[in-house]
Amino acid sequence: MSSRNAPPWLKNRDQQPSSSTVPAKRGAKRGATPPSHDRPTKRSTNEQEEAWIADEDHFVLQQAKKKSAIRVKNDRAQPIDWLAVTLRFVDPTRNPLDTEIEDHELEVMDPEGVFEDLTQDDLAQLEKEIDNYLVLETDRGNREYWTAAKAVCKDRRRQFKPPTADARTFNNVADDIERLLAPKTYEQLRTLEGQVKNKLDSDEPMDYDYWEQLLRDIRVRMAKAKLRMVTEEVLKERLQKLRQEQLKAAESVQDKIRTLLGLSEDSADIVPSSVAYTEESDPEPALRLRPEDKVLGVTDDRKILGDIVRARRKVVKLGYVPMRKKVQQESAFQSAATMALPASTGLSRFAPVDNEDLSQATAAMYEREVARGVNEDEEIFTNEENVTKAAKPKWADQYKPRKPRYFNRVQMGYEWNKYNQTHYDHDNPPPKVVQGYKFNIFYPDLVDKASTPTFKIERENGRKRGQSFAPAGEDDTCLIHFIAGPPYEDIAFRIVDKEWDYSGKHERGYKSTFDKGMLQLHFNFKKVYYRK
Repeated sequence: MSSRNAPPWLKNRDQQPSSSTVPAKRGAKRGATPPSHDRPTKRSTNEQEEAWIADEDHFVLQQAKKKSAIRVKNDRAQPIDWLAVTLRFVDPTRNPLDTEIEDHELEVMDPEGVFEDLTQDDLAQLEKEIDNYLVLETDRGNREYWTAAKAVCKDRRRQFKPPTADARTFNNVADDIERLLAPKTYEQLRTLEGQVKNKLDSDEPMDYDYWEQLLRDIRVRMAKAKLRMVTEEVLKERLQKLRQEQLKAAESVQDKIRTLLGLSEDSADIVPSSVAYTEESDPEPALRLRPEDKVLGVTDDRKILGDIVRARRKVVKLGYVPMRKKVQQESAFQSAATMALPASTGLSRFAPVDNEDLSQATAAMYEREVARGVNEDEEIFTNEENVTKAAKPKWADQYKPRKPRYFNRVQMGYEWNKYNQTHYDHDNPPPKVVQGYKFNIFYPDLVDKASTPTFKIERENGRKRGQSFAPAGEDDTCLIHFIAGPPYEDIAFRIVDKEWDYSGKHERGYKSTFDKGMLQLHFNFKKVYYRK
């Protein structure tokens, strides 16, 4: 990353200037050799060159670490960035006055977990980036950290290679080696490493392939133990800061309570230990849902358990519960939209999706649509279905596939047919039925700006348009499938299968447009009128 060649002005200083180009020193005879103390010696020039190279390497190293911290803060981290940020908290060469990014703004990951789920190409790229840090680092502790990371990376790469006959033989005793090495500490592994090296240096007959493989396994475990020691030190430092912050916050709240209750600082009991129960403490039972409560989401047990499992895995990997500051600063439109979720049998719209489109342009369009709100006869529609992928798109190698965001509404209303007119009235209305949909899907980053997203209707089990396989009193459903192009994946929703009203009479509201990156498809179903 850094150039090892000295700049021209340093190279030229080794050359003695000629009398024809450089004027003689005042008071000296022309052609006389200047005193030796006025000329830079070769030793001083080499020292200056080495100092210049060291300064350049230090600058490049610091810039690389800053870039890693910025990418982690902005959720654009690569595997090398997680390793660099973890070292940041225990780096003795770090400048304490450099407060461009605060520590609490950064999330850290267990260095061992960084190597998980990486492909062979990812591991090869990560090893090159680790080598760059090893070239630039001068601190002994930092170099040991990067050396341990490289050892783990090489071991992961070795697992992708096809097993040889010797490796298969070693796998037969792998369980015994695991039981032997697993409980040992870093110091115990170092002692065992010395014993194995002495055995290999001896002249006694042995299975060299076995003992060399054992030595490599010991060194990999030592590297992992070294990384775990760094992680424990980082967690210890972070927990200490967290306890200090919590202590300050508790003292501040304590002072406020003393002030409100008029107590002195010497008062031991700030608040009573128990509160007597009164009926006024309980809220009144809600016999009927309020209108604002009807749009609240209904979540099943499977989704809740899935979220808990994912959160637990993250905590186990990190070693602590992360507190993301940016979660508290998210705009209000997302929280409002989350509160407005209806019941859905498909995928949750507002659940975290790994490949969801989270660009700034999409966020702006989404926020603008949410700001329009939901009418009294509308609900948020999130009945998304999985799209069966026959094959990987051809453009997936060139563009990273992502799922488009959307904000859809479903039109709900009453159907006053003969049966409902007989059994219901306006004070006791019948159940609401679906009367139409409003799809708003965002494609601001389409590669081909001239192409227009399309949609198609898919009916299962060979059902034709107009046919009905649903039991009496129920509606048939179908899939509406939206297709765009790179970099967006296809997306589908399950809707009621009824005849659409394409007319513009009585504000029926049919609309099918694609403008400024937003696809809008609004339609209502035809109403069936019964003759008296």
